[in-house]
Amino acid sequence: MIMEKILKEHKIKITQGRLILISILSNSENALSVDEINEQLKNRGESLDLSTIYRNLELFTNKGIINKFDLGDGRYNYVINHEEHKHILECAVCHKEVEIDCPMQQVEQLIRNKTGFTLTEDTHLDLKFQGVCKDCTVKKHK
Repeated sequence: MIMEKILKEHKIKITQGRLILISILSNSENALSVDEINEQLKNRGESLDLSTIYRNLELFTNKGIINKFDLGDGRYNYVINHEEHKHILECAVCHKEVEIDCPMQQVEQLIRNKTGFTLTEDTHLDLKFQGVCKDCTVKKHK
């Protein structure tokens, strides 16, 4: 089963509750709030303690299985991390490069939450950002 494989790959103990949470997030086209996850649990005839839901969502976030989006006012949405798309940050001084996760899922979610718009095509950007790294910034101020 795919859900079990996801948990095994991230060295997470397999429990029925975790499998259900991963399944709900995997089958959703949109990011979900805890309330929406809880509602889907009830629709399936399942029940998980709110603290269990929050604890597992935090675990999945820390392991990179899901992305957590801050909507402000202490509200968060969660979405399964389907892609490994990355972007590069390059220091303009020392040319050190750092890889970062693609923020496009978060951008799409913010657009949806703020405007109600849903992007109509799969948008992939290959970006290389240029700036000054922390080490070079510290050297500059010495």
